[in-house]
Amino acid sequence: MTQAKPLRADAQRNRDAIVRAAREIFSAEQNEVPFEDVARRAGVGAGTLYRHFPNRNALLAAVFEGEVSALRDRADQLMETLSPAEALGAFLREMVDHMYSQRGLARTLFAASESAGGALSGEGQVLDDVVTEMLSRGVLQGQLRDDVPAGAVMLALHGIAVAAVHSERRQEADGVVALMIDGLRRR
Repeated sequence: MTQAKPLRADAQRNRDAIVRAAREIFSAEQNEVPFEDVARRAGVGAGTLYRHFPNRNALLAAVFEGEVSALRDRADQLMETLSPAEALGAFLREMVDHMYSQRGLARTLFAASESAGGALSGEGQVLDDVVTEMLSRGVLQGQLRDDVPAGAVMLALHGIAVAAVHSERRQEADGVVALMIDGLRRR
């Protein structure tokens, strides 16, 4: 498989501006905005938008990739500075914070994941891998149970995400995360 050529600096700036504009629009719960409005907000022409992103799902995938990359970076920081159990708890709480603060984006991504036929699943796997790594570190250091797979944690987190999109129950979400972390601790 060949690697894609790196973008010229101006093309990369345009691509970044488009992704940033799309994130702002979708975060503001404006998921039905015409594709060309994203180009206008980014300060580029429609042709530039379509050169980088041939359709809405490709653009959403790029937005999601950026979100996941930031979460992955944050997980790395937490694992460097906290014990495994504390890092996992902090990461899950920050993911919940992110879900509640970006509900418009979450709604858009949920809708897109249903229609995209798995186009966003690769980035979801990155988050599964992060949680797997955190759990593994906790097991190795004797802090976390070894009988709970990352998939179970991600399923609970997915439930919180669905609730975040449809409710104002933020405080209860923190309680669910605390319950998960307590249940994961080795006794």
